[in-house]
Amino acid sequence: MLFSLKTGAIDHLIDHPGIITAFTITIIAMLVLDLGVLNKKGHVISNREAAIWSVIWISLAMGFSGIIYHYMGAEKFMQFQGAYWIEKALSVDNLFVFILVFGYFNVAKEAQHKVLFWGVIGALVFRAIFIFAGVWLLNYTYLPEMELFGHVVKINYLLTLFGIILIVAGIKSALSQEEDEGSKDFTKSPGAKFVYKFFKVTHQFDGDKFFTIENGIKVATPLFVVVAIVEFTDLLFAVDSIPAIFAIAPDDPFILYTSNIFAILGLRSLYFLLANFMYMFSKLKYGLGFILSFIGTKMIIAPFYHVPTTLSLSVVGGALILSVIASLAFPDKD
Repeated sequence: MLFSLKTGAIDHLIDHPGIITAFTITIIAMLVLDLGVLNKKGHVISNREAAIWSVIWISLAMGFSGIIYHYMGAEKFMQFQGAYWIEKALSVDNLFVFILVFGYFNVAKEAQHKVLFWGVIGALVFRAIFIFAGVWLLNYTYLPEMELFGHVVKINYLLTLFGIILIVAGIKSALSQEEDEGSKDFTKSPGAKFVYKFFKVTHQFDGDKFFTIENGIKVATPLFVVVAIVEFTDLLFAVDSIPAIFAIAPDDPFILYTSNIFAILGLRSLYFLLANFMYMFSKLKYGLGFILSFIGTKMIIAPFYHVPTTLSLSVVGGALILSVIASLAFPDKD
């Protein structure tokens, strides 16, 4: 059924202002607590601290999904869960790149949390733009009703395009070679080029500062370059992850955005765990490739057959579990 943004998802928000309030207060409070209190001074994040924060963020997401279940019903609850875990899974690929970037620039462990924090702040803004603009565009990309294969269908050509993009991305993910990323010159990435073009950059770090004074001139430090690379990297990965979650709830920007933000906010703590246990994810690219291809196929066949959200969630969870088991059973020799 053709979705109207004015009478659909917005009505959900008007009917349940308490949900918006709970989400807003939770996110703001946690960000202030994170940067303004607990991590005011840069320090090395231990595995214990990273594990605790990972549990906290996942618990907050699950608690919020319980609020959605109470006020909006089981279907919206399952959509939140599906979009959350898909974003969480696909973001792991993003974290591998962060590990390579930090290693390339020799970023001190004490400064990595600050970089990831501001990377998340940027993601909060850009994901909102992508998701709400995407839902708005979907309203205007439906083709007239037609009969295909004995079914009267209404095809959305933007969702079909997203589906094709995801299938191609899934194949590329499964066939990618990590060695190519490992030898990449990150100073030539779009984020770095942007900083080098508009700022004078020193080669020396100054603790966790983004700017410093050198010979009486204010200059950007390499840490600022790293932040720009992280921001642009997130934009590139959003090309895969945003279309993927649209397959779960194409008509509800609130479900998409809240699930996306809860998943992203837990990535920093997950990063510090992942950096020490990379061997557990050596086969993850195959699982992610399968997930992308599955979601892409789901989007293409949606006008003819609706894949239940519960089935989508089961497929995503199964692919992740199997890829981790395969990583542990058949670890890379390196």
